[in-house]
Amino acid sequence: MAREKKPVHKVQMTEGKRNIIRQLLEEYDIESAQDIQDALKDLLGGTIKEMMEVEMDDHLGYSKSERSDSDDYRNGYKNKKVNSNYGGMEIEVPQDRKSTFEPRIVKKRQKDISDIDQNIISLYAKGMTTRQISDTLDDIYGFEASEGFISDVTDKIIPQIEDWQNRPLSEVYPVLYIDAIHYSVRDNGVIRKLAAYVILVINNDGYKEVLTIEVGENESSKYWLSILNSLKNRGVKDILIICADGLTGIKEAIVTAFTKTEYQRCIVHQVRNTMKYVADKDRKAFCADLKTIYQAPAEEKALIALERVTEKWNEKYPNSMKSWAQNWDVISPIFKFSSEVRKVIYTTNAIESLNATYRKLNRHRSVFPSDTALLKALYLSTFEATKKWNLPLRNWGQVYGELSIMYEGRLPE
Repeated sequence: MAREKKPVHKVQMTEGKRNIIRQLLEEYDIESAQDIQDALKDLLGGTIKEMMEVEMDDHLGYSKSERSDSDDYRNGYKNKKVNSNYGGMEIEVPQDRKSTFEPRIVKKRQKDISDIDQNIISLYAKGMTTRQISDTLDDIYGFEASEGFISDVTDKIIPQIEDWQNRPLSEVYPVLYIDAIHYSVRDNGVIRKLAAYVILVINNDGYKEVLTIEVGENESSKYWLSILNSLKNRGVKDILIICADGLTGIKEAIVTAFTKTEYQRCIVHQVRNTMKYVADKDRKAFCADLKTIYQAPAEEKALIALERVTEKWNEKYPNSMKSWAQNWDVISPIFKFSSEVRKVIYTTNAIESLNATYRKLNRHRSVFPSDTALLKALYLSTFEATKKWNLPLRNWGQVYGELSIMYEGRLPE
């Protein structure tokens, strides 16, 4: 009987992964598979050491850079051999003069840490509260952790966030989305609502990719221009279409930063905003009428439908359709595309799955202690969600071909 072949997992290469690999190649001079193992081993060892440094700070009551009158202080490091997923390795364990420090991340007699790298991330990648993280640490390692300890540990990823937010980007993106989700954040004892703006693209290979997350408060053309300029400074030279809701100042910022970019008002948001004050009994009929506008085969037909729908509902809902006429210049670009391209532009499927992950953070935490804590949770949630993004958009070849014709000479061949 023939032996059944095991399915082969194909790794899809996103631009973000390529950038990480380039950095590893430069940093570690990788030339073989063994070099890769050694690099990952070194990164894991460095992470464990940083976490034990935080434990030592907690034990002594002061950090490495501070002075203290305590009679106990740091006393170098002791090498310890352990087994990990990447084979045997040596880690540096901090020591104190009185020898009273007992590491909890890697205990004194613990020789196997083969699952520690996965478990470290699981503590806070899903937006857990401090209490939940402490309980998880207790379950895995047999110790509880204070809020300060957990905050100190998660602060270690801030340089990673900064590197991620500053990483080089591709020169051209076919479609870019901007969406916002709101959180409650404590600031000097006052709880404020902050918006987390997610900037997501469809890259030239048809894969979704999060370029950055910006936590902001006041929308304006100046604010959006600074965001778009930061993308330019990271290497972006052209974007064919930017799809966003009616963010204050976004249109003016796009015209200034990317003069050839088309701004498409998000149709899904447009419909939601229209339906906001419509009575439940009328919603189904009203939605059906709106579809005759944005699903029209051409702009001329859409304008006829717009006039008909406005006339039908104007008496009952006199203000509901005003924004369609006022924003027609940024709603109408969609009508020059086929249904396949329209699906990419006007549906929010590309970003809704990501937002579902972000909304879980609101279920876990009603208030974030700071905007930094919010950014850390969003960063980790992003990587949790994007693990599943291993396929390009459906019919991307057809979509890319149409965009190449419509925006001749602007996409790579």
